[in-house]
Amino acid sequence: MKILWLANVPLPEASLLMNQVPTPFGGWLINASKSISSNPNIELWIAFPQKGLRNIEVFEGEDVKYIAFPDLDNSMSLDKEEVEKNKDFNEMVELIKPDIVHIYGTEYIHTLAMVNMCRIKNIHVTIWIQGLISFIANHYMASLPTNIQSQSTFRDLLKRENIMQQQKKFVERGKYEIESLKKVEHVMGRTTWDKACTFIINPDATYYHCNEMLRTEFYQNKWSLEECEKHSIFISQGAYPLKGLHYMLEAMSLLVKNFPRAKVYIGGPDITKLDSIKSKLKITTYGKYLNELIKKYKLWNHVVFLGTLDEKQMCERYLKSNVFVCPSSIENLPNSLGEAMILGVPCISSDVGGVKDLLTHLETGFIYQSDAPYMLAHYISEVFKNEKIALEFSVKSRRKAEDIYNINENTKRLIKIYEEILES
Repeated sequence: MKILWLANVPLPEASLLMNQVPTPFGGWLINASKSISSNPNIELWIAFPQKGLRNIEVFEGEDVKYIAFPDLDNSMSLDKEEVEKNKDFNEMVELIKPDIVHIYGTEYIHTLAMVNMCRIKNIHVTIWIQGLISFIANHYMASLPTNIQSQSTFRDLLKRENIMQQQKKFVERGKYEIESLKKVEHVMGRTTWDKACTFIINPDATYYHCNEMLRTEFYQNKWSLEECEKHSIFISQGAYPLKGLHYMLEAMSLLVKNFPRAKVYIGGPDITKLDSIKSKLKITTYGKYLNELIKKYKLWNHVVFLGTLDEKQMCERYLKSNVFVCPSSIENLPNSLGEAMILGVPCISSDVGGVKDLLTHLETGFIYQSDAPYMLAHYISEVFKNEKIALEFSVKSRRKAEDIYNINENTKRLIKIYEEILES
């Protein structure tokens, strides 16, 4: 069986083959690719976009072959023929001649280009739902004040990308997503949310449930209450509104009254910085709003941005944390929540998207209404005050995550789906 995966980013092995520094993104594909390619009956190719290329380039890894293609213009300027009959995608499928093309995600225009090429070449194709940007766009603002939504900083004016314009880009990209999903017969997903959304777009699609695999580091470590930093909170990212960092800051304003040493650690660069002319020119409207909240609630000593973290650094941060929080206004099934759970970190999440398919309220963690930061503060307090709750959540969430993210079982399931698609 010859399989071609279409991914949004290069895997670490591919980056090294191109003499590039590997990125921390798309890590869930690493173990999946290792498991699939270890099957002697499967030949795995992985394609991914690269800026600056004029033609496709092929790289051969230890067990996987990679193919980089010129990044398509995501500004929506491609004409219909370019999307339908892209020469690079034609060259790719002619070179590989895959039995199945498996597309990871619907966020970018290359998904539609590949779907169209597979239809032209009569190749089996399936899409794996990561998030659904056409639905996510509806939740992008995350209850931000109206005046903040329409404001623009110098950076936003220069890039024509204030918060409202960012949401509009999601809406525009969502049109390509909808067209892609309407054209495929087979879709893979993980949650009730992505299944429901898929059938709204394409009620005739065959939906296959298949869980993901996490990065290796998270299967090899275990959280300990004794070794964590007490009253510390970890959020994996917060660079744009739907990730809900502003909700977390509202919750922190309540928490610090009872826990004066509480700190929230955020993965990613500090988007609130205003300590130099350069940072003032680069700040986004959302970053400026967060900065204002930090000042308003006097949270300077309670908020720590960690910068971009690699796999090992992320794992270390989870293990140091008293609680992991996912305060998003929408998610499908965040891998960050799965990583925290399989380590045994006590978890709290907003009740959005497919979260309830992973986290069970009062059993494996706390779930709260996404736009109620006062409830988030309450549940964090419960974890901080009650070690018994923290330990029970740790044991039960780890057990559930080990089942959901089982590498062997998920590999078998994925191969079974491929076989069913070929038989169809």
